[in-house]
Amino acid sequence: MISMLTEDNIRRRLLTVTSLAADYCTVCENATEMEKEEFIDRMLDLLPRIYWEFFDISADDVVALEDFDYFSSYVDEDYYESIRRHIEALLGPDDTFLETFEEDMKYSDTPIAASIAESLADIFQPMFDFISMVKDTDGDKIVEAYIHAKDDFQSYWSQTLCNVFRALNKLKYSPS
Repeated sequence: MISMLTEDNIRRRLLTVTSLAADYCTVCENATEMEKEEFIDRMLDLLPRIYWEFFDISADDVVALEDFDYFSSYVDEDYYESIRRHIEALLGPDDTFLETFEEDMKYSDTPIAASIAESLADIFQPMFDFISMVKDTDGDKIVEAYIHAKDDFQSYWSQTLCNVFRALNKLKYSPS
């Protein structure tokens, strides 16, 4: 597939991705200050847009802009756990959902439960890493940061995002 994105368009799109990632991280970090319904609404707004931006911008489009090196994570285990626990506390008993895409599911006679909070924290980590790298380099490493997050998106968190979106949608629109 031949991309129709120019370098200026790509950089504009990467700024949009950065803004979405920052919004997502802010919502996760402020979960304790939100009502459950507001948190769910914000996630249902952000998650599909994040998915689209990481799906739609090809790694080939951005690789051509500059060389890059991988970087280490900005999120340590304590910070990850703090985010996860705060979201879990907000959602309470609604934090658990049945995971149908779990690899072990095909070998199990019983349903496998997953955590919305853990899934959102799993997405938080690459989003926080992305915006931290952009911020720490005054935007000079936006392409590197995007490539790293895009690799992680393709490897694992795209499926996580789809699964948790489905669970949040069920919380929003299923009768209590």
